[in-house]
Amino acid sequence: MSSVNDALDDARLTYEQHMRTCRQCHADAAHCAVAKHLLRMYNLARRDRMRAGGPAAPTA
Repeated sequence: MSSVNDALDDARLTYEQHMRTCRQCHADAAHCAVAKHLLRMYNLARRDRMRAGGPAAPTA
């Protein structure tokens, strides 16, 4: 189960780092295509964590 948690943490950190460093995301209210993809990856990792831990798993 730690690999599921690692994947979730990695996806979250990657998304947050991109949002801080991307000029387009930082300047505009709309996210760039990379940010949308990274957010999708984070949501998938979060969904996998919930499935692995059951419905009582903490979400963050």
